[in-house]
Amino acid sequence: MRFQDKVVWLTGASSGIGEALAYQFANEGAKLIISSRRIKELERVQQNIHGECLIIPIDITDSISLDNAVNHTIEHYGKIDVLVNNAGISQRSLAVDTQALVDRKIMEVNYFGTINITKKILPHMIKNGSGQIVVISSLVGKFGFPLRSAYAASKHALHGFFETLQLELKAYRDISITIICPGRIKTNISLNALNNDGSVYGKMDEGQDKGMSADICAQKIVTSIYQKKREVYIGGVDIVMVYLKRYLPSLFYWIARRINPT
Repeated sequence: MRFQDKVVWLTGASSGIGEALAYQFANEGAKLIISSRRIKELERVQQNIHGECLIIPIDITDSISLDNAVNHTIEHYGKIDVLVNNAGISQRSLAVDTQALVDRKIMEVNYFGTINITKKILPHMIKNGSGQIVVISSLVGKFGFPLRSAYAASKHALHGFFETLQLELKAYRDISITIICPGRIKTNISLNALNNDGSVYGKMDEGQDKGMSADICAQKIVTSIYQKKREVYIGGVDIVMVYLKRYLPSLFYWIARRINPT
């Protein structure tokens, strides 16, 4: 029960990694707040949780929605111990074909939505003198990958922001940031990804389908959060690409050009 009575707020908790994290944190004794835009799916998740679980529907691109959600949470619990920024959306389209509206939507959700909710909660953590901010990024937050231009850009941006924020919080030693970089995890992220025109991709990628289960991924994430690690890579052999890009970039690019991007 590593998170006994800790208040944990999960965005994007209605499916995939977010849903799996909700169950894992509940098993660890946390007081949960689960959020997304899909109320019925949140209610389904809540029904599977034995423990305290508060539903707060939000649209992380809507500042008023976020203000109301944060106020509700602080009034209810008085604090937030762990914020897990998991909400996000992906894409499946060539950069040259992708309409600007798709680039903007992905940045609004993945980047601006994440930093907006973080900025609204951070003052409360500073006031309380403690807290942990978790960012669910991606391995493509460390390198580019075909058909993911806007998605990779949004994840790269998260690294830049939160690495800077961690340095700026040096005076607050009990406020930490953990960046999680999953690789191919078996979720519906490709089903919900956007095509070049903003329509829904609606297909399960072969690589995604063969990826690590969301449950195992969630177990690894929760352990990393408990250990307050700064940056964590979770996946299979795809993790090797991070190190190839860092130490053998020529080999990285040779391999990346030959990988099926789906």
